[in-house]
Amino acid sequence: MANNLYNTMYNPDVLSCVANLSNDEVFTPPEVANAMLDLLPQELFSDPNTTFLDPTAKSGVFLREIAKRLLDGLEPIYPDLQERTDHIFKHQLYGISITELTAHLSRRSLYCSKTANGNYSVTHFDTVDGNIRFKNIQHRWKDGRCVFCGASQKEYDREAGLETHAYEWIHTIKPEEIFKMKFDVIISNPPYQLNDGGGNGASAKPIYQLFVQGAKKLNPRFISMITPSRWFTGGKGLDEYRDEMLHDNHLRIIHDFPEASDCFTGVQIKGGVSYFLWDRDNAGICAVYSHKGNEVLGPVSRPLLEKGCDTFIRYNEAVGILHKVKKLSEQSMERNVMSLISPLTVRFVRFPITAAA
Repeated sequence: MANNLYNTMYNPDVLSCVANLSNDEVFTPPEVANAMLDLLPQELFSDPNTTFLDPTAKSGVFLREIAKRLLDGLEPIYPDLQERTDHIFKHQLYGISITELTAHLSRRSLYCSKTANGNYSVTHFDTVDGNIRFKNIQHRWKDGRCVFCGASQKEYDREAGLETHAYEWIHTIKPEEIFKMKFDVIISNPPYQLNDGGGNGASAKPIYQLFVQGAKKLNPRFISMITPSRWFTGGKGLDEYRDEMLHDNHLRIIHDFPEASDCFTGVQIKGGVSYFLWDRDNAGICAVYSHKGNEVLGPVSRPLLEKGCDTFIRYNEAVGILHKVKKLSEQSMERNVMSLISPLTVRFVRFPITAAA
């Protein structure tokens, strides 16, 4: 019954089309949003006190899909559809949009109106924003860089009216003050990078880690975000973040897509993408899933850092190989190779030239 509200108001497949529009800000397909919501304990959607936040709302797909689940789950508590809708939209769902345009799009997806106080909104607010806000934030420059996100002043110090990409969530030291409340679930697909002014304008620095770290500051019960997977082993400016994540035993589930197009159709992201579930109240080892086309390998429950490793072993099948090799207690290949090419011996190394070469 609850889904009829959405099915009759607009076409729910519209956001599938939006998800394929651009590589600049990667929009989340509804099926991916729902796969991430499936990671959560489903009883959250039957609790009228559970609160949800998307701190980087673009299409509004996360909030819309959460609303569908809450409309079904809360029906025994609020049998009247309008009363149930009002409670969910006013007291459980919150979003921070990344641009004024995506704020309109997110409100349209959730409230069926780009203005929350409009005549066509499915619930009435006294403000245009409702619980989906957008604030035009400015970067804070120091020595040519933003002190919050590291953006290049040369690239992003723009005239009024142009998009600054100064996202509210990561341009404050107190994100908890934005809505002045605690959240049970923070779920998002944050912006991935900003141009840093290097390489004749072709260089970019990652910023998605700042959104994850901002979410942790609020200490919600659950965090689920989808980001590039480069943090597993490398990436500019990601050393501290990688160390933090790989030593965090509250990171309980990872779904990894080495080919980003297996998650976001038509989108190419070097190193692939992954989404995770962070669980504040339940520490332990991580269940790792690896996706290849339509095939899912896993889960394999394992620590994020294997003994003797300083990076995440991405492929589940490689973990077993590592364990077998370690059982032999032989010297590592790295040690033997380094010995071969050391400055003291390299002058004596000769490689014969053969017909095959």
